[in-house]
Parts: sequence; structure tokens; C-alpha cells
Amino acid sequence: MFRLRFAPSPTGYLHVGGARTALFNWMFARKNNGKFIIRIEDTDTERSKKEFEEKILNALKWLKIDWDEGPDVGGNFGPYRQSERIDIYKKYVDILISEKKAYYAVYHGQEEIEQSYEFPEKYANKENFSIVVKFKVTKQGTTTFNDLLKGKMIFDNNLVDDFIIIKSNGFPTYNFAVVIDDHLMEISHVFRGEDHLSNTQKQIMIYNAFNWQHPVFMHIPLILGNDRTPLSKRHGGTSVDFFKENGFLNKALLNYLAILGWSTSEEIFNVHEKINEFDPFKISNKSVIFDYKKLEWVNGQHLRKIDIEILINEFLNYLKDKNISLEHNSKNYIKEVLLICREKVNTLEQLKEISIPFFFDDYSYEDRYIKKFLLNENAEKILKNALERFEKLQNYTIENVEETLRNISSELEIGTKRVFQTIRGALLGKLVTPGLFESIVVLGKEKTLKRLKKTLELREKYEV
Repeated sequence: MFRLRFAPSPTGYLHVGGARTALFNWMFARKNNGKFIIRIEDTDTERSKKEFEEKILNALKWLKIDWDEGPDVGGNFGPYRQSERIDIYKKYVDILISEKKAYYAVYHGQEEIEQSYEFPEKYANKENFSIVVKFKVTKQGTTTFNDLLKGKMIFDNNLVDDFIIIKSNGFPTYNFAVVIDDHLMEISHVFRGEDHLSNTQKQIMIYNAFNWQHPVFMHIPLILGNDRTPLSKRHGGTSVDFFKENGFLNKALLNYLAILGWSTSEEIFNVHEKINEFDPFKISNKSVIFDYKKLEWVNGQHLRKIDIEILINEFLNYLKDKNISLEHNSKNYIKEVLLICREKVNTLEQLKEISIPFFFDDYSYEDRYIKKFLLNENAEKILKNALERFEKLQNYTIENVEETLRNISSELEIGTKRVFQTIRGALLGKLVTPGLFESIVVLGKEKTLKRLKKTLELREKYEV
């Protein structure tokens, strides 16, 4: 049975690097009809927070990465929070101590003052003294393992000192807990970031101390910022929540994370349909740069490809999260607006910005429209002529609307660009909108006339 896991620490939001790690583990498990497990590594008592655990799980759910076992769904290998497994770790620490493969170490401040295979009771309640358990390193020889991505890895044991496996507060260190958990949960493969490579030697030492078989390891190059340092907040948003809140689609983010290091036959795809193609040997051993522009482009491709009904739901949910309720909100009208607007944008946030004037009569006008077009000497003539012609126009088709606007330009002997931009800003308040003819057709006669009148009234106020 292939059993893979993702084990986040609930000390912050889900980083896109963590999301990619979860994705690769999940895809490999699903391809091989295995199990994907979530385990929460919350032994950092000062920084771990329940709210972050919830946010991480919700981010994975939003990405549509599901799991078979975990803290919220249970399973036969629980508990799935390390903080609930302290008695389990104690049992295995006692085994190592009894076999003289680990020992108690007493510290006075920063200085180690005593080592013992028996618990040193005399220091237990003294101030400024702390008791930890250290793993006894066999200095001779090397620690080796075969990394799926990097090949044979060899580490010199002489370079490693005895290391702490149980902290003074009774909680295990990462390197100890991860070994016990992965063994007891029967994890077969561990795909993780290459920043964990330096930990693997210590972990394999612990596996060997118990005579356990270690899982297959694969250490994936990190995601970097454009300055080739690990992606962090100084480069921009890094959490899954950030991209969700800024209008990225879950399918698109998952798609981008998949191609960030994994070679596949195409760039734009539904990850759930690519599971059977996933091959860990096609993951690059080189670091990859997180390209925000490329992600936006990928998102735009998905935004234009998805079924319009799905887009409507995504759009309305996005507005709901922003506490925006549409004034003109008939399903058919929203559909018509989004069909013409999505061709111009890459994210739901951009879709919101470009489409909002369609949904509210009390839209605002850009300063540059007012200065460059509304206050121009020809604006009044253009607007009055348009009002007259559109009032008479019965059939609002793209062809009829275009002919009407070109006739205004011809009759007034004013260039089409000035005419079009004057009308565009009058109807939507902006100079960058979907196609003008299409916008007028979608707005329809009633809204078009109402907005032309509104803009004329504004123009008159400026003249007064």
C-alpha cells in the first residue's frame, strides 16, 4: 500500500511551497490507489495555533486536495496531531534509553552539566535546570540513502553530534517525532522540500536504532523568488489564502503549482485529470522561480475556459467574501456581463473591477475621463446626439450599435476615437472596458439612455 502524508506545522498560513508539496504527495498516492494522510505537527507549543490548523485544512479543501486520514476525519493510525501523541513518543524514548541509544542530559542555563541513563530526579524541580533526552550518535561510518530525485546521498556520521530528541517541556523534537509517526502510520514515501535534506541523516539514524525500514525519500528543490532566495513575504503574497483573496481560481493555482517543477505534456490543464500522468522522476532537480505574471496568465486561461455557469458561481462567491451585493443581479444579465468582461481580465479581482459599473447605476467617473473627454468642447454634442439616436434605436444589436456610433462621428465630423471614448466613459465611468458595442448591447436601451442623461447632467454642473 502506497501511503503518503503532508505534515504541516500550524504556525502560519499554508505557503504555496507547502501546497505544492501536498499536491505532489497527493497525486502520487492517488495515481497508485494509495492513501493520502494529513498529520499536524504542532509540538512547537509557543507558535502553534488552532486557527492556523483550520486555515491550512481549509486551504487544502479549497484547492480540492482531499485526504483519507487526518485530524478531522480520523483513521486507524491516529491521533493525527503530534500534541496528542506524547505518550507514544515517551514509550519509544524509553526503549532507546533502556538500550543506551539515548540518555538524559541536564542543562544549567546553556551549559550541559550531566548525562545519565536514569532520570535525574534531583534536578527535576530546581530552578534554572532543565532535563532533555539526547540521541547517542554512532560516530563511525556513514549514513546513506537513495533519494528518488537526487540519487545516492552519503553523510559522514563524524560530523553529527548527539542531538536532542525530547525537549525540556516533554515534547519531542521534529526529527524524533517524524520518525515515530511515519513508521507507525506506515508511510511508504516522503516527498518534501530539500530544506529537509539535512534532517534526513538524523532521522535515518533513529530508524536504524529501532531496526526499522525508512520510507522512500524525495527532496524537491525549493520555490524561489526572483532574487533566487526562498520565496517569502518580501517577494509578495505567498499563502494560498492570499491568492484566493486576490481572485485566483483554485484550478489555476493548482495547475501552476503542478508545472512549477514538474514536466508535463501541456501547460494548461485540470490537475485532477492529470493524476495518471504524474511521474516523480519528471520533477526537475533545479530550483524554480515563482513567477507571479505567469500565474496570472495561467489563471486568465482558466477564467476564459471554464463553463460560464461555474464562473458565475465563482464570481458571486468572491463578491460575497468582499461583502458586495449587486444592484442589477438577474442571472441572465450577470451571465451577459461576465461573457464580455472575462475576455479582458486574468483574475476575479480584475473581473470585479471591470464589471462593477455594469451592476450599479451610481458608478463613479475616472478623473482622466472627466478631464480629457467630458470637459472637452465636443462632449455635449456627442452625448446629446447619442441620446437622440439611441432613443430612436429599437433593435440593440452589435451591428446597429456600431452603425449608430459611426454615424455620430460622421455627422459631427469628430474622430471615432473621441466619440467612442466619450460614450464609453459616459456609460461605464472608465476608459478601459469590454468592447464598447458589446457593452451597449448588454446594458440595453433603458440603462444606456439613463446613463447618457446622467453624464449630460454632470457635464452641465461643471459648466455652471
